Amino acid sequence: MTQPLNPELHLKEVQVSSEEIYNGRILKVTRDTVRMENGKEALREVVHHPGGACVVPLTADRQVIMVRQFRYPHLQETLELPAGKLEYGENPAACAERELSEEAGASAEKLEPLGCLYPTPAYDREVIYMFLARDIQQGHGQHLDADEFLDIVQLPLDEAVAMVMRGEIPDAKTQIALLKTAFLLRQEDA
Repeated sequence: MTQPLNPELHLKEVQVSSEEIYNGRILKVTRDTVRMENGKEALREVVHHPGGACVVPLTADRQVIMVRQFRYPHLQETLELPAGKLEYGENPAACAERELSEEAGASAEKLEPLGCLYPTPAYDREVIYMFLARDIQQGHGQHLDADEFLDIVQLPLDEAVAMVMRGEIPDAKTQIALLKTAFLLRQEDA
């Protein structure tokens, strides 16, 4: 192993300047100049997003409530867990509860954190918080945003995990949260 050029900056980059190049409804983009451990400067384009929360609504018989919706960037329907964007400063658990109600028309007695993930850490500051919802009460009716159209899909957790493994669910947050839930349940059953 070679010695770091600058031990204080090893595996770090220090922001020298930042210029906002886009500010939209959901995200903003900055072009930042950073100083690296070798003393040289480099440009970094960074997407700033408030983050989000997703929830695995798990019924008593281990069915997962999911949503099917059209995702414009990929021009296709996707099967995903209920999820949504955090408002700046919002508690991630509150966001997960809101999205469970709005998208799936359900509520939960218990909400357990499953950790967080960085969907694209090379250029995006977004953090998605994952939760497992248990003791589900259904039938509250969806409360979708005016520009939101989705269908509720309920299937066994084992089938959802099999779909992940067959490459039929490409959404990262859904894959990770489902696999973490399956792992957690296996530990509980042991």
